[in-house]
Amino acid sequence: MAEIPVPAMKKKQLWKKFFINISLIVVLFLMGIFIGFAVQTDRLISEQYLTTARAHFKNIVLTRRWNAEHGGIFIKKGPGVRSNPYLENPDITAADGTVYTMKNPALMTREISEYARQSGDFIYHITSLIPLNPDNAPDDFERAALSGFEEGNSEVHALQKDNARSIYRYMAPLYVEDSCMPCHAKQGYKVGDVRGGISVTFDVSDTQRKMARNRFGFIGLGIAASLALLGIVLFLISRLAGSLSEAYSIIETMSITDELTQLFNRRHFHARLDEEIARARRYGHPLSLLMMDIDHFKTINDRYGHQTGDDVLKAIAAIFGSNTRSADIVARYGGEEFVVLLPETENETARMTADKLRAAIERQAFTSPDQSPFHVTASFGVACLDMTDKNNADTAQQIVKMADDAMYQAKQAGRNRVVVSSGM
Repeated sequence: MAEIPVPAMKKKQLWKKFFINISLIVVLFLMGIFIGFAVQTDRLISEQYLTTARAHFKNIVLTRRWNAEHGGIFIKKGPGVRSNPYLENPDITAADGTVYTMKNPALMTREISEYARQSGDFIYHITSLIPLNPDNAPDDFERAALSGFEEGNSEVHALQKDNARSIYRYMAPLYVEDSCMPCHAKQGYKVGDVRGGISVTFDVSDTQRKMARNRFGFIGLGIAASLALLGIVLFLISRLAGSLSEAYSIIETMSITDELTQLFNRRHFHARLDEEIARARRYGHPLSLLMMDIDHFKTINDRYGHQTGDDVLKAIAAIFGSNTRSADIVARYGGEEFVVLLPETENETARMTADKLRAAIERQAFTSPDQSPFHVTASFGVACLDMTDKNNADTAQQIVKMADDAMYQAKQAGRNRVVVSSGM
């Protein structure tokens, strides 16, 4: 009896496609998570940079305001202390002859910035588009920021590269206040005007390096997590594929198998018959068909019951299974009718096979419900398609009719015999 054909390659391709799709979903999902984490981390670090810069700016502005509101701060002029050349009458002399010089907000800002620069923390720079002191001239970043302030911008910040360093730059405007007018009125400023700005610059190289390492860590973790999850998915899919393949095989077998006899059913037989006729025609091989009907089967059901009738059908199915080749296709064709398709088998060999099956059925002993033995017989019809004749155009319907007609002749001739079809 022929084995059930299973499209294993097609199922393998389907599972491969399924695994690839699931893998893409898993990888994209994990990539989304890790990219989200990386973006969120970058955003938090950027916000921390901005918060730090704003705090520095606010501190220096408050310090400048304190200085301006006190009209500038005078310090004792000693060694290394120079007068501000951009102020009118920056020095005063006390009654005891001690000279004091004024430190106005701009000069104080520059000197504090120098202390910060030397300590490696940050740099303040006060600047404007029309500075009194050339040292306060803006650089490109500051000039663009000052132009933006005149258009209404409230602050500007950017992460820049300075040779091998990463620096964070921040700048916000300075507005003219009453305390500023003594020094800046002659420049045409009015209270409330933007008279310049203060930029804050600090080194973030170390943080940026750590962030870069962090990104590589995220990438490595993402790859490791993806591989681990894909391994789990592959394992689960393999288990699922095995279970589904087994279930598919069972369903496929059920769809082409007669439930009672476990032979092929009629629908599958006709599908295989068309295939075998096409193959026989392609290679010029003969093809034979046996059709069998159990003699007086209705009498068996009426006398012994349908359960006994079913036992007879199953026993005859077993006889067919043990007396045919693996390449032969055996099926239950109807109630008590069976068919055997014999590929590459000519007329005489088919007749001998049919007679062998008939004799085996006749010898088989059965037991009735009351334990009395009985025997059954069967009538066979044999038909053969000679595909060595290239003009042979017989179809599946024709060979079935030929075998059925021969079986009818066997019954008419007394049953329990084999009749070979003489053709259409």
